[in-house]
Amino acid sequence: MKFSSNTLYIVSTPIGNLDDITLRAINVLNKSDIILCEDTRHSLKLLNHLKIKKKLISYHKFNEKKQSPFIIEHIKQGKILSLISDAGTPLLSDPGKFLINECLKNKINIVPIPGASSIIASMSVTGFSDKFLFYGFLPKTVNELEKVLKSLSNINDAIIFFSPSIKLNFYLKKFRKFFFDRKIMIAKEISKIHEEFLRGEINNIKVPERFYKGELSIVISEKPIKKTKNPSLNDKKIINMIKKNLKIYSIRDTVELISKTEQANRKLIYNLCLKFKNEKNN
Repeated sequence: MKFSSNTLYIVSTPIGNLDDITLRAINVLNKSDIILCEDTRHSLKLLNHLKIKKKLISYHKFNEKKQSPFIIEHIKQGKILSLISDAGTPLLSDPGKFLINECLKNKINIVPIPGASSIIASMSVTGFSDKFLFYGFLPKTVNELEKVLKSLSNINDAIIFFSPSIKLNFYLKKFRKFFFDRKIMIAKEISKIHEEFLRGEINNIKVPERFYKGELSIVISEKPIKKTKNPSLNDKKIINMIKKNLKIYSIRDTVELISKTEQANRKLIYNLCLKFKNEKNN
């Protein structure tokens, strides 16, 4: 692999099983003069496993503004720097955004080194739609949480959240309010010895005690497709609704109202409206 000067490498690391590191990631870490990491003690376990000895510098959300000028200067001096997070792909609900933007301002190249991601790993085993939104960690206060979930409930696709296990029941209670008709999968310790996936309907899923450990990936399914009814002359409820509404509204408004409230086929509702309108005029 050819290494470029004036470049910051964004290196994905394992989310659990240390063997999930890529050969390219090992190569980059081996060639790095400095490795930026959230917690040097945590990252040292991985580097010791890989037999890599490099200078580690702590870089997290509390010191990123202070550390960034120092990092930019070292890159401009020609040193190879890489950024890793405690687990998975950096910057996804992890520190690094500020540094990326500083690099862009200083015309420094940014090269991603792909690898493990709990987002993709959890999504790949759900059986849900492959169209999804990644939200990350949810708000902790009730008012802000309800505001966010109300907005997200209008999204038709699957949604991925991160959650501390201790907050799981708190979030589930709100999920039942805003995603009551959807399915859910909760992933615990992905790629580790005690990896586990809990699946079910949001309204009735029960969480065992063993899930209360570490951070969880939670996937809410896409909105279920509601089957439309094909009303006929024998559907007394819809027939009565059509006759009643035609006395007050136009055919167009009647079709719009009934097709939405009853999840009924618009074309058939329209044809029935025409039939009863014609019968009335004759």
